[in-house]
Amino acid sequence: MLKASSTIVVMAALSLFCFHISLAQIPDAPDGVVAGIAANYTEANVGAFVLPDVLTTFNGHAVTDAATWNDVRRPELLKYFETEYYGRVPESAPDVTWEVVRTDRTALGGTAIEKTLAGHMGSPDGPAIDVTLSTPSAATGPVPVLAHLTFNFSRPRRQPDAQAAPADGPPRPGSPADLISRGYGYARINYSSIETDASGQPNVNIARKLALTPGQESPLADEWGTIAAWAWGISQLMDYFETDPLVDANRIALTGTSRLGKTVTWAGANDQRIALVIACCGGEGGAALARRNYGETIAHLVAPARYPYQFAGNYQKYAVDPSASLVDTHCLVALMAPRPLLLSTGIGDGWSDPYGEFLAAKAATPAFALLGKRGLEPETVHTVGQMVGNDLSYLMVNGSHGATDWPRWLEFMDRHLQPHAGDH
Repeated sequence: MLKASSTIVVMAALSLFCFHISLAQIPDAPDGVVAGIAANYTEANVGAFVLPDVLTTFNGHAVTDAATWNDVRRPELLKYFETEYYGRVPESAPDVTWEVVRTDRTALGGTAIEKTLAGHMGSPDGPAIDVTLSTPSAATGPVPVLAHLTFNFSRPRRQPDAQAAPADGPPRPGSPADLISRGYGYARINYSSIETDASGQPNVNIARKLALTPGQESPLADEWGTIAAWAWGISQLMDYFETDPLVDANRIALTGTSRLGKTVTWAGANDQRIALVIACCGGEGGAALARRNYGETIAHLVAPARYPYQFAGNYQKYAVDPSASLVDTHCLVALMAPRPLLLSTGIGDGWSDPYGEFLAAKAATPAFALLGKRGLEPETVHTVGQMVGNDLSYLMVNGSHGATDWPRWLEFMDRHLQPHAGDH
């Protein structure tokens, strides 16, 4: 049986100092009730909490070098999140066969080559993972790509892209046209083509259904929820990227928002081929510390009418007491090290606990430092609109749930994945 790890106590004085800084940005709000469960929005009522030390193994040994991290600590953390939080992908998961359904060499006014991809699951004519991939027409070699796991997916159209450049100005920041103009490719992934997403429903109907063995009606308690299934789909796309000569598979960035922010965080932790992640408003079940009783909690997530299907069945055991877990989400953030990760939140999104993500980034920083990278220094504080940190960064946007700041996001991408001069 696993032993409890060494811990870090978030002392009241330190917490109070940080909270005063944050309270200037996120005012207290009246408590609420969601799914019959109280939700706290008063920072003073969070109280002191204890975090497992990210650099101490489950059996109590200090991690002082990269080899121990890579050989011992990282694998045990990954396995714990895999079996207890998101669920492991079963060996019976379907094989995926990729097909280029259509190629348009005149997309975005002739600036892009656009491919419609279908990742057929289970057989060459099985249900398909829907992806649209655009790369710069002028590229002289493979380019870095931003893969966007999105709620808003539409198949390519012959008419001009609604997100293309307006007639009288530059393209909208973050639009496909903007990314193409900067030398990046852009891939839009239809998350619900991998597994559907309906509150209160099992959603075992595409990839996870194909993985059921004879007589099995639902995944086992340690097997994949939909977040793990969506992340699995991203890894299947990574397999495709490694075969496309227009794509630099070593420079793939990944982004998603809300439950898809949770997904891209887990995908990046799980698949080390992903070079960079921008996780937007992942909140509880993503990067926000579960031990903080603020906004949404594990109990809210796994309430029957809400989102238990997104996680492994085992995750429900932590609803009553998140501190019963041997990890917290700073350990999830640390699993991205040494690759760049930006946690982007919104000041008006108290439900997702933006400050909990900030604290997770601080607590994960020692893992980045161990691997020669930089995160949030101890004295780091944040203000709205200011991206803080380095390889591990944090940004609070002046907006609510799902608010974006593409100029800052692209600044982060350029810093770490700057297209080569010959890419465009």
